[in-house]
Amino acid sequence: MVWQQIYDPFGNMVISTALAAVPVAVMLVCLGFLHIKAHIAAGLGLLSALAIAVLAYGMPAEMAGKAALLGGFTGLLPIGWIVLNIIFLQQLAEKNGSFKVLQDSLSGITDDRRLQLLLIAFCFGAFFEGAAGFGTPVAVTAGILIGLGFSPLAASGLSLIANTAPVAFGALGTPVITLAKVHGYDLMEVTAMIGRQLPFFSLLVPFWLIWAFAGRKAMLEIWPAILVTGLGFAVPQYLVSNFIGPELVDIIAAIVSMLCLIGFLRVWQPKKVWRSTSLKGHEQDGGQPRAAVARPRHSASALVRAWTPWAILTVFVFVWGLPPVKAYLNSLFAPAFPMAGLHNLVEKVAPVVSHPTKESAIYTLNLLSATGTGILLASVISALVMKYRPLQILKTFGETLWMVRYSLLTIVLMLGLGTLTRYSGTDTTLGLAFANTGVFYPFFGTLMGWIGVAMTGSDTASNVLFGGMQRVAAEQLGLSPNLMGAANSSGGVMGKMIDAQSIVVASTATRWFNHEGDILRYVFFHSVALACLVGLYVTMQAYVWPFTLMVIH
Repeated sequence: MVWQQIYDPFGNMVISTALAAVPVAVMLVCLGFLHIKAHIAAGLGLLSALAIAVLAYGMPAEMAGKAALLGGFTGLLPIGWIVLNIIFLQQLAEKNGSFKVLQDSLSGITDDRRLQLLLIAFCFGAFFEGAAGFGTPVAVTAGILIGLGFSPLAASGLSLIANTAPVAFGALGTPVITLAKVHGYDLMEVTAMIGRQLPFFSLLVPFWLIWAFAGRKAMLEIWPAILVTGLGFAVPQYLVSNFIGPELVDIIAAIVSMLCLIGFLRVWQPKKVWRSTSLKGHEQDGGQPRAAVARPRHSASALVRAWTPWAILTVFVFVWGLPPVKAYLNSLFAPAFPMAGLHNLVEKVAPVVSHPTKESAIYTLNLLSATGTGILLASVISALVMKYRPLQILKTFGETLWMVRYSLLTIVLMLGLGTLTRYSGTDTTLGLAFANTGVFYPFFGTLMGWIGVAMTGSDTASNVLFGGMQRVAAEQLGLSPNLMGAANSSGGVMGKMIDAQSIVVASTATRWFNHEGDILRYVFFHSVALACLVGLYVTMQAYVWPFTLMVIH
């Protein structure tokens, strides 16, 4: 029997919206204020979501349970699989000492922690976002930063802040391609529109990142390097998105930005070297002392060995992200399992869609093409290069699995919560609340994308959820559908730093277990402030000349 979603079960949008927000509020309050462990907070959020879906929205209990189960499977593969294997590689590198050599070599480029942060969190992270997405950049950069001696809060929080501007074009343009495919946008037009919104924030975020780390004065001390980094990313981001397409935007922009920064540092260094590894105002969170540290010199062969695992990882992640490679691997093994009792039995209705549309519920076990599998192969090859014996490799993998067990459970529960909100329609209730804001819709429509990513952990998922609603609302209000479709994706990127799965990935990569609430409290302001700035920028594009000249109708 088909169940139609109900978006206002009480005939009062205020009450319905308040109820729809309860599961997210429960999880955030438990994490951020009550200091409850992440897997318990996620479990409580999921239980409240089940209760509201069944008792308030009238979703059959069996359907609700299967929606949560489908999300749990998705949490294990691809998200959990990425986290497990990237931590596995880090463990291998740490145990044989190559991570320490990597740390010293990065310090050889610059001893200044602010510049290391730009290079690793922003540039290196953007490359991994473009190649793989789905938590990979935060896992990699947070792990490297903690190895360099950054405090756990700094490594976690700053990796999350840095992983914003590249997200819309992450995983070879998957969020934009999905938005166009599912909701009928012209791919090049909406890609170009995003490319006229995000470059401003690609220039802003590096400044914001260093300000968040070291404060305004310390930021101004290295403003030339920050400007070079931001422009090195923003200009290619605009050019590639407007004249080539979405697939290689982040990869090209990240490489150009990285080369620009490294080249600039060969001719310029700050007068004062910043050696603190803690966030300004958080010196007691586990940071290293400010005293200068003498870095040992390593031979060329030692440096090559230290960088080899990360070079192998980069190659595998890039290759695994290529559509032809994914298609080939899926042709070898990618069984699909329709979720009986849920598949095509939930129906979206107006005003979200123009005609009733059934929601598919298929879990694809694409183990071969999963990014985590590429990372696992890179880790095993790297281990052999590092002269690990097979039994040592297996032992380290088992130790890593035990280490991240609660993180994997948390990701499963959080993805179960996010998937249930999609099938029950509670997320759509929140979206409709934003859609009823009239002339202020460009601002609140942008925040719709933000809340979509904050709830689901994915810009792609947010575009699937709200891309159609953005189009319908824009047409009703006389706005450009491309503007608001792009705004959904551009606003969504700022929600990436507070989505629960990203926070768990960061805490796991830094081994700062059970401190997810501390990370959330730190990044929450930055997420809200940046999302509001995107909303204001989109509002100016909608109504204020000359910003209106950038809009593609």
